[in-house]
Amino acid sequence: MITPAVLISGAGTLLMSTSSRLGRVTDRVRQLTARFKELVTEDGRQEGLAREEKRLIVQQLPRLARRSRIIVRAMTSLYLAVALLVLTSILIGSSALLNQAAGLLPVMIAIAGSASLAYGALLLSFETRLSASTTREEMKFLVALGEHYAGLYDERLMKEVGEKLDV
Repeated sequence: MITPAVLISGAGTLLMSTSSRLGRVTDRVRQLTARFKELVTEDGRQEGLAREEKRLIVQQLPRLARRSRIIVRAMTSLYLAVALLVLTSILIGSSALLNQAAGLLPVMIAIAGSASLAYGALLLSFETRLSASTTREEMKFLVALGEHYAGLYDERLMKEVGEKLDV
């Protein structure tokens, strides 16, 4: 009964972090939606690299949808793992209480629960990689945006210096 309990604890920890991940994806979609709404206004269209940022947002939405689906599958797998592992503990406890041999059923259910736990963890690994690739794309855009504004700043600086030299 101890092994399923340890696995249940591990699955519970994964469920809490996975739930948090789903919340972050939802928050990110809301942030991108709000930013997109800003970028399509008259003022937003005047921002540097607004078109590129809108393109980036549109490209990210399918990835965020995919991340959300992966996370939901992972959570389903983890909940199933918890249910199977709890059932294993119940079967083991019942057989001990009734002084009867449990047979292979608890072992088979424990294996299924462990497999479900492993599958959920694997899905979370895929989701992490997808999240990291999206973050890298955003970082590339931010570098380009920084270069854009640095270029504007340098042009202004050159103009200011030029004006001071003319005086």
